[in-house]
Amino acid sequence: MRDNEMLEKEEIFSKVLRAGRRTYFFDVRATKAEDFYITITESKKFTEDDGSFHFKKHKIYLYKEDFGAFREILDEMTNYVIDKKGEEVISERHQKDFKKEYQKDEVNSFTDVSFDDI
Repeated sequence: MRDNEMLEKEEIFSKVLRAGRRTYFFDVRATKAEDFYITITESKKFTEDDGSFHFKKHKIYLYKEDFGAFREILDEMTNYVIDKKGEEVISERHQKDFKKEYQKDEVNSFTDVSFDDI
């Protein structure tokens, strides 16, 4: 019965966000004093050359006294990114026709070389 009580406390409220190779787990948990806090876990899948895989996990513990400041900074940071770069994702992974700046320069630049110099 004690184990069941612990499991119930661990699973107070949860949400999962699957994002490609990453999965984010948002969990509400309880302290010993029965107050709530949030854990945010990032789990990223890595595949080995032999086809096997493993996960790396990183966890953040967020307590109520930090919610306000955390929310303000998160809002500020996300707004900054959206204002500066928009909501469109720009990366090789998300766009097949994406070209890195150095690739563009390499294609358009030639060096004058005389075979007499060699």
